[in-house]
Amino acid sequence: WPIPAQSTPEPSEDVTRGERTMRWIGFLSLVALSECLVTVPLMKIKSMRENLRERDLLRDYLQRHPYSQAYKLLRKPRVTVQSMRNYLDLYYVGTISIGTPPQKFKVVFDTGSADLWVPSIYCSSPACVTHRTFDPLRSSTFQDADLPIKRVYGSGSMTGLLGYDNVRIRNLVCKSQAFGLSTTESGIALELAAFDGILGLAYPTLAFNDTTPIFDSLWKQGLLSENLFAFYLSSNNRNGSVVMFGGVDHSYYRGELQWVPVSEQEFWQVTVDSISMNGTVVACPGGCQAIVDTGVSLLIGPPDPVLDILKSINAQITSTGEYIVSCDDVQSLPDIVFTMNNVTYPVPASAYIRRV
Repeated sequence: WPIPAQSTPEPSEDVTRGERTMRWIGFLSLVALSECLVTVPLMKIKSMRENLRERDLLRDYLQRHPYSQAYKLLRKPRVTVQSMRNYLDLYYVGTISIGTPPQKFKVVFDTGSADLWVPSIYCSSPACVTHRTFDPLRSSTFQDADLPIKRVYGSGSMTGLLGYDNVRIRNLVCKSQAFGLSTTESGIALELAAFDGILGLAYPTLAFNDTTPIFDSLWKQGLLSENLFAFYLSSNNRNGSVVMFGGVDHSYYRGELQWVPVSEQEFWQVTVDSISMNGTVVACPGGCQAIVDTGVSLLIGPPDPVLDILKSINAQITSTGEYIVSCDDVQSLPDIVFTMNNVTYPVPASAYIRRV
């Protein structure tokens, strides 16, 4: 089982550089505006797990979906259809618009996938009924590609059609951007989601066939001053978080900015040297691979090392299969230390345990 992670007040998050030949990921904090940067405000949304619990649906859902389907993807030499998602926990949502005149949508800016898709008027699924839908007939710039698309996630799926239209992110207007129009959406997670669609920021190898992800399109159309985007994910429930396109404001993080080479150009995948607690390696001995994913807040790993961590902090299992500790014990629990590229990144218990 994953250990929930929550952003801490101390700024230490992730930045992504969009080099096609070599990409890098660093961890930092940043906010504020600059003339060369385009900043999109993000809003932290309530956990899907909390939504299910409030409706007394969590136990039934976890019984029907005890494991994420993501583990299946790691066995494939190339991932072209599915993305590593489960959407049960925290995510950060921002607003974009599509078409002429613009139609607004709330989307997850997601480094764990590469596609942009939103619900369409042709979708009658419950998830579409409860969200904003795109009407291509209202857009004078829409172009129909007449190609079917499908995405299967850990807790839901969508099918639809591929189209092209202008996409606006703040003052950036990406011309003729490929995006998906869902015609069916299945899964209670999508139905209860506080977002309409997804805007993927991973590599083109994960995108719909023969399409270019929106960040790559922004760069190719000369709309960005730097081939780079960055996130600041705040612990504030309603505001303070941002995604920035075209640069990094270096006055908004402490210390030296560290960069970690990307090991596989699909997800933002990096090599982790080790994971330790109290000076003892508890996971990833000899190194392992991990992805940096803004679409989900969980720290996810193989069962044995995760269970070792849970045992070391004396976590107790509940009837829903979740693990809990006393809130009074959080301050005395050790950091989980991730070592990457010979740099240590300690994560305190206040960040890897969520108070609910």
